[in-house]
Amino acid sequence: MKFSNLSKRMATVGFLGIVLLSNSGCLLAGGFIDVLYSFSVFWQTTPVIPVSAYMSQKVEDAYIEDERYNKVPILDPVEGDNAPIFCMDPPSPDEVMRTLPDDTAGGFAFLSETSRNNVRIVVEPMVDRLSECRFFPLAGPARLHHCHYKCTVYFEKVIRSDWPVPFTHKDQTQEVVYIDHDHLIRCAGPATPQ
Repeated sequence: MKFSNLSKRMATVGFLGIVLLSNSGCLLAGGFIDVLYSFSVFWQTTPVIPVSAYMSQKVEDAYIEDERYNKVPILDPVEGDNAPIFCMDPPSPDEVMRTLPDDTAGGFAFLSETSRNNVRIVVEPMVDRLSECRFFPLAGPARLHHCHYKCTVYFEKVIRSDWPVPFTHKDQTQEVVYIDHDHLIRCAGPATPQ
């Protein structure tokens, strides 16, 4: 008896809400869409679309990686017959951490969180050699300087969950990443403008 009485009341309240809303002059969904369309026609762009912090961080990281690490520099020729040519730019800790597989992403807060603590990075040069002069498209005659590094990262991997059964697992982990810092050195010609 109680359930049918409650369902009748809810149906009546719902019906009255629909009738009053349609007769009150409030447009809600239709008005919202109309305002968005008017905005986009006037400003010739789409309305403001909210972006999550996760997606914003992914876009920012892509720009940082492209700006810092995805370009091959073309250096001026080194003067003198016995001029020292050796790798001078080992990978930065930021580059090493960005190169590691991203095991910490994708976890859900309180359900599964992974973090890296007490990180220690050891960088060892593996290859440092200069190839012969040859023609590279879009760069001209140049020599390829091979600089390869072995980066060993030691850290404490912590996996934590607070629900349904709280636990924390700590594991001493070691990961190895190989990073190439190859760059071109022009063979001859005038100095590039700075």
